[in-house]
Amino acid sequence: MTHLRKLMLEELERRNYSQSTVRTYVRTVEDFAQYFKRPPDQLGPEHIREYQAYLFRERKLDANTVNQRTGALRFFFVATLKKGWSIAETPYPRKVFRLPKILSPEQVARLIDAAPTPFYRMLLMALYATGLRRAELARLKVSDIDSERMVIHVKGGKGRKDRDVMLSPKLLDELRQYWRGLRRRPKVWLFPGNRWHTGERPIDTKVVWHACRQAAQRAGLGDDIHPHTLRHCFATHLLEDGADLRTIQILLGHRDLEETTIYLHLSKLHLSATASPLDKLPLSAAETKRE
Repeated sequence: MTHLRKLMLEELERRNYSQSTVRTYVRTVEDFAQYFKRPPDQLGPEHIREYQAYLFRERKLDANTVNQRTGALRFFFVATLKKGWSIAETPYPRKVFRLPKILSPEQVARLIDAAPTPFYRMLLMALYATGLRRAELARLKVSDIDSERMVIHVKGGKGRKDRDVMLSPKLLDELRQYWRGLRRRPKVWLFPGNRWHTGERPIDTKVVWHACRQAAQRAGLGDDIHPHTLRHCFATHLLEDGADLRTIQILLGHRDLEETTIYLHLSKLHLSATASPLDKLPLSAAETKRE
């Protein structure tokens, strides 16, 4: 481990950043240095600007991803190297707001039924039933399933926050059936790793990703379906079934209610219930003119 890498890891740990953020920040600095084939402490603002352009032009990354990479470099220069950072010299790219894709309940059922293995089917059901992020799902422990209170304890979610989500009776029944079919029942992790799902470590988040992508292709739903799609479906379908935004915010673990209001844009029920102002105009009947 190089001295710079050690310093950066220490600064990240001191601030209690999540492991996923630590990995992203460290990889970004490594990629930045490899692109210029020079140690990162020998690079400056002009190199960052060139690197940003490269990420857009050649890597075809979207603005939000480049923003994250820029944040990682800012952390490295400010927190690790103790250097100044000028927003004027190194601006953050303008963020792009896109509405996520939402599946209908019938399409979600098709997705789950198209899972190529019982294990993948279980993962997809759990994602949709809880609205968890894929990293949160992968780190669930058997002890997090509280069948007496019918809740799932999510520990160390995004922002290192704990929360509870509902435990669907249907999901609980499916989990019990799934456990009965295992060679060895899990003792620690709800979804253990290795081929037989009996490992000492949890599954990698990539497993959750592959489960979703393979099922989507088999169901004919396209290539743009991923684990977060089911999280969006969970929230949107709850809203359409009458749940209030504050409850959905708590279930999703959003810091700000504004994050949750995106589902008002996605809910067909709320959109169709809102009348267009055109409907209230006292217009006279249009006359059809003959040529």
